[in-house]
Amino acid sequence: MARFSSTTDSVAVVAADRGDIWSALTDPQLLPRLTPLLQRIDAEGDLWRWHLLRIPVLGVVVSPSFTERMVFSPKERIDYHHEPPHGAPEQAGADGWYQLEDAEGGTRLAISLTLHVDLPLPGAARPAVGRVMQATMKRTGDRFAANLERHLGVR
Repeated sequence: MARFSSTTDSVAVVAADRGDIWSALTDPQLLPRLTPLLQRIDAEGDLWRWHLLRIPVLGVVVSPSFTERMVFSPKERIDYHHEPPHGAPEQAGADGWYQLEDAEGGTRLAISLTLHVDLPLPGAARPAVGRVMQATMKRTGDRFAANLERHLGVR
């Protein structure tokens, strides 16, 4: 097993109220409808278990589930980091944040996300796996942005 990771950062001004965006980003029932590849979220307080759909990576198919500690600074910032249950290692996880600020024409939404996954592939596959992860994260992020804007009634 080797650990593979990929990071994406994005910033956009969304033509919507900060409170409306905050409501969407903190709703574990809504997020799977907005986020491609996300099957569901089981939320227990600040611990959220994310369940992704099957994702093919170089002949290996993974269906990752991972637990995140969510730290909410109301209507301003969401930080999250991988926190698997004690004694239950997980082969995938995420770390990152969302930052919301008022901006002319709406809300400035900045996102940073690092995904990591342990795969039964040699470390030499890191460049190829990285390209697959980066492309998948880009497509997912683009579709999430479009779905969020549609949900908020902006475009």
